[in-house]
Amino acid sequence: MAQAAEVATALAAAHPELAPAGAIETVRIRTTGDRVQDRSPGSIGGKAVFTKEIEDALLARRIDIAVHSGKDLPAVLPSGLIVAGCLRREDPRDAFLSGAASSLQALASGAVVGTSSPRRRAQILHQRADLKVAALRGNVETRIKKLDAGEVDAAVLALAGLKRLHLEGRAAAIVPVAEMLPAPAQGAIALEIRVEDERAAACVAAIDHGPSSLCVAAERAFVAELGGDCHTPIAALARIEGGILRFRAAIFKPDGSIRLVAERDGAPDEAQALAADAGRDLLRRAGPGFFA
Repeated sequence: MAQAAEVATALAAAHPELAPAGAIETVRIRTTGDRVQDRSPGSIGGKAVFTKEIEDALLARRIDIAVHSGKDLPAVLPSGLIVAGCLRREDPRDAFLSGAASSLQALASGAVVGTSSPRRRAQILHQRADLKVAALRGNVETRIKKLDAGEVDAAVLALAGLKRLHLEGRAAAIVPVAEMLPAPAQGAIALEIRVEDERAAACVAAIDHGPSSLCVAAERAFVAELGGDCHTPIAALARIEGGILRFRAAIFKPDGSIRLVAERDGAPDEAQALAADAGRDLLRRAGPGFFA
């Protein structure tokens, strides 16, 4: 809802004719991922548990623009839908929360870290095989309450989510990407529309941040090449620095025992091709059964 409010504000600023009260309606849609909190997303349908009901409303024309956390969108969208743009990307890094330590490295051996992300789990165990990782579901506030209640000694959450809820002060540390590479499209608000909806496309085009969209498209191309989903420990981050597209990606054995990394630099207009090539390279090096 915080993301939807951000989109509505941007639309009203870019399209003054939409500024009057009621011109932009925010429709609250509760997804399967919101409702089912006692099982991992991978066990109840993968990333689609956070998007299906919203996309159904879009296809049924009950809404015109779907607002998603970019990292929740499956690589392959339903027929008739496209990602038309993204807002300026928020900080894609992860945040470390704990009252017991200042960083992941400072945790005592055997400490329990809460996360339901296979990507975070694998990277935590890759660095600290002596730690325990426990499932931690729920929205941001719920996870923080579980941390405060002592259910876990620490938690790792997306910094972008904390910032959008003005809770970034709860972070004991921001995790460098060299230590924990983000999920593909983490920190991005992706805007999905019907392919033929020219009015919605024009609205989104006015608030689209081109560099963010380009980087997100590259990271999604990487996921598509791998055939990855929310229960696959994969990570990727694309950035444009000095006019150069810099892409870094990694895949992990679920237990964190093996990490394979790929990097590509090149022209921004080759972003998706570079990312897809990195994906093919990692698949070749990993071999069959790597994620098993």
